Amino acid sequence: MITTPLSQAKILLGVTGSIAVYKAADLASKLAQSGAKVNAILTKAATEFISPLTFQSVTGQPAYTDSDLWGAQAHVLHVGLAHEADLLLVAPATAHTMAKLALGSADDLLSLTALALGTGEGSSPLMIAPAMDAGMFSHAATQENLRILVERGAVIIGPEEGHLASGLVAKGRMTEPTEIIGHVRCQLARNGPLRDQQVVVTAGATQEPLDPVRFLSNRASGRQGFALAQAALDAGARVTLISGPTHLSPPIGAKFIRVRTAEEMRSATLDACQEANALLMAAAVADFRPSQQSDQKIKKIAGVPTMELTANPDILSEVKDQHAETAHPEVVIGFAAESQDLLANAQNKLKSKGLDMIAANNISAVDAGFAVDTNRVTLLHADGQQEELPLMSKAEVSAEIIQRLIRMLGEEHGS
Repeated sequence: MITTPLSQAKILLGVTGSIAVYKAADLASKLAQSGAKVNAILTKAATEFISPLTFQSVTGQPAYTDSDLWGAQAHVLHVGLAHEADLLLVAPATAHTMAKLALGSADDLLSLTALALGTGEGSSPLMIAPAMDAGMFSHAATQENLRILVERGAVIIGPEEGHLASGLVAKGRMTEPTEIIGHVRCQLARNGPLRDQQVVVTAGATQEPLDPVRFLSNRASGRQGFALAQAALDAGARVTLISGPTHLSPPIGAKFIRVRTAEEMRSATLDACQEANALLMAAAVADFRPSQQSDQKIKKIAGVPTMELTANPDILSEVKDQHAETAHPEVVIGFAAESQDLLANAQNKLKSKGLDMIAANNISAVDAGFAVDTNRVTLLHADGQQEELPLMSKAEVSAEIIQRLIRMLGEEHGS
């Protein structure tokens, strides 16, 4: 299992009196499953909806309520909780709780702990996932409280449009736990080794239209590229993910650019690389496209058509030319998906494209390459070094590649 920013993170989960507390229990469970140590603090109103025992059961950690303020350590409990936490996440956050946090009120354990976090550099961050009816959220007072909290450094997650307890369909629904965890993961990674770096990742296959319903493409799913984007985010990078058509959801925190054709991939990649520190070219860009695209669906009654192909742009070659002019990107890592002569073909690509490293994988293997969750790659470096990695999940492969990117960028910057 790979280490992520959530692994062993100490998270305080503030739970307030909203019907969305059922999501908070799921959120606590998923955070714990991700390796985080989660302590819940429930307001009195929250305990009217759900028991603290629920949170203790799914996290394996204590869950606190206002009654703990009267224990033997009452005068320091909130201070200890705040100082030990990597962040405080209030989810769901009611309008009342947000008003108290904006005012600096400290009349229960949650608001006391939030105040003890402090503000400014070195303090644990405050993250808030609002949940309330639409009129309450849009009210000027609530919006002003949000403005104050953001000004002080709080991170606001949502709320979303959706069906509310009142029966209305409007903005006020608490963001789903999986998405909240993505935001938490980014927040925890903000001081990672790539925190000052801009990384561009390409992913997936391109589609080259033949007619309005048909296209040339390949079996690339985008999984490896999306995993690379997540690994770069986990290292603190600012990530632009450029992907061909896919059913995958982009990682939270990445700037996501959808493209379809190789020409669109070329334009987006060159633009994003103008000031990028690194490019990870994991996309399986079609080498060829039809010379002519029919405006209408080609019919069988016309017989079997012949198709003339023309070459698509060589994106990595153009990135190499752009680097010669702008010095960006500083590091370029490519992928070679081959069915024969794996290392020889990868080595040729490494040299001809001026890459710093290439990850070579045999697409004929049933347990690696396209459309599976695992990969087996050999890393070839520009200095001649070769590293053969065992069969790994694509997330693990990505973590290995990002570790080498960190080292290469450090050498570029003389650190």
